[in-house]
Amino acid sequence: MTDEEALAERLAQGPIALYCGFDPTADSLHLGHLVPLLCLKRFQQAGHKPVALVGGATGLIGDPSFKAAERKLNTEDTVQEWVDKIRKQVAPFLDFDCGDNSAIAANNYDWFGSMNVLTFLRDIGKHFSVNQMINKEAVKQRLNRDDQGISFTEFSYNLLQGYDFACLNKLHGVALQIGGSDQWGNITSGIDLTRRLHQNQVFGLTVPLITKADRHQIR
Repeated sequence: MTDEEALAERLAQGPIALYCGFDPTADSLHLGHLVPLLCLKRFQQAGHKPVALVGGATGLIGDPSFKAAERKLNTEDTVQEWVDKIRKQVAPFLDFDCGDNSAIAANNYDWFGSMNVLTFLRDIGKHFSVNQMINKEAVKQRLNRDDQGISFTEFSYNLLQGYDFACLNKLHGVALQIGGSDQWGNITSGIDLTRRLHQNQVFGLTVPLITKADRHQIR
């Protein structure tokens, strides 16, 4: 996690809002999503406000983190259908009607769908260093492969997820993002962008990945 001592102090002050993102890269969640879902649930049981973000926009792009090859791009209709299915799967884990810490369901297509490319590059892209981005382990693994590079589409994913954190911080006061350990680079990008855009300190917490017998991540 980032700055464990500061996060502990923030939690001691009272309830916070936190989020976890779920990209619709298939028509169903898988076993690997169970750990972050239970983490959201435990935080809500402790009085905190969970935000379940289904990535209607990021699902159109695809996260390159530790992927050996580029993801297949799916149509908007397909991704929207998967968004609806995944939201229904997430719903039983959280309480959306329990007062002040009721869960929130969000979709990042709501803020990216109407954003034009010039706004994206000027307002978001200027805060990201390409030098730092290409040194993130998930990107380096793809760049170092002779048979697979990384497209600008997937390379830009880091900016999208980073902006999700900043946007949810502004909309709902989200102060913590949780995710699998493969999301560390994306989470820290969001922390930095939120600080730059809103001058707020936010935090990241990763949970272990569930792996198969061959130690590869379940996807």
